[in-house]
Amino acid sequence: MAEYDLLCIGNTIVDVIAYCEEEFLNKEAIQKSGMTLIDAERAETLYGTMPPGSESSGGSAANTIACFTSLGGSGAFIGKVADDQLGEIFRHDIRSIGVAFDTKPNDAGGLPTARCLILVTPDGERSMNTFLGACTELGPDDIDETLVKAAKVTYFEGYLWDPPRAKEAIVKAAKAAHAAGRKVAMTLSDSFCVHRYRSEFLDLMRSGTVDIVFANEAEALALYETDNLDDALDALGRDARTLAVVTRSEKGCIVVEDQTRTVVPASPVERVVDATGAGDAFAGGFLKGYIDGLPSEVCGAIGVEAASHVISKLGARPAGRLTDLPAIKAIGRS
Repeated sequence: MAEYDLLCIGNTIVDVIAYCEEEFLNKEAIQKSGMTLIDAERAETLYGTMPPGSESSGGSAANTIACFTSLGGSGAFIGKVADDQLGEIFRHDIRSIGVAFDTKPNDAGGLPTARCLILVTPDGERSMNTFLGACTELGPDDIDETLVKAAKVTYFEGYLWDPPRAKEAIVKAAKAAHAAGRKVAMTLSDSFCVHRYRSEFLDLMRSGTVDIVFANEAEALALYETDNLDDALDALGRDARTLAVVTRSEKGCIVVEDQTRTVVPASPVERVVDATGAGDAFAGGFLKGYIDGLPSEVCGAIGVEAASHVISKLGARPAGRLTDLPAIKAIGRS
């Protein structure tokens, strides 16, 4: 089997993205700026009432691998879709960007492919309503250990702690990765996810199951139940086996290795169009630099530029090759 730079494991979701006013969120009792799990009935009802939107393949880890390959990295993906129309859309989209994706789909009659209904308000914030569908069927049998061992880094999303059997799948993948001398990375996904699984996420770090952790500021604070960022960063320095990265929106990011902190400033953005996928893009950019053996400040700079590009447009995937961006080219020459 060919070696891959990055293997991502995550929810396979087709995004439906639409603009709306704040009043719509209030009317539909939608939690702003977070991710809410919904059932099939709620998904159908909300889809019928939300403004017209665009459809595209999504999912946190899938967005990360899309940005990673857009920067020239080689990638593979593990995730569960159904043998249905949305599943075929997802398979086509991810394979078309050069990502290896061969997870066996659910048979016809099983749970349908997942979809996320994303409402973007005028301030660029996104409120996600996710029906997980086939994603909940991801389990240990879907983990190809040969594929895991062939990847330099295996990365997964914290959202996978919601489907019951996915936890077993991640533990299996982490053991295979470490047996081959590879690294394991995760994103905490969102602060609501952290509140649900705080003790389990800490155990993943402290047990050495996870080597690299990505979080935004709210997630880092929630993980350590503090309102002091310095305290959270100190704790991350103790708990993260290799390193941790905390993103801070317009303040850039902080990379923590042991008790050493590297601050990377944000890249100016003329207008935030849609914040969907900013953290996913950042992780893709950072990991490209990390796998290439670049210094932390350079990894952070690549991540910041990837995120800046994504939030300047609608949708969570790059528009064209990120390697064509002048700012990315400038980093490559420095």
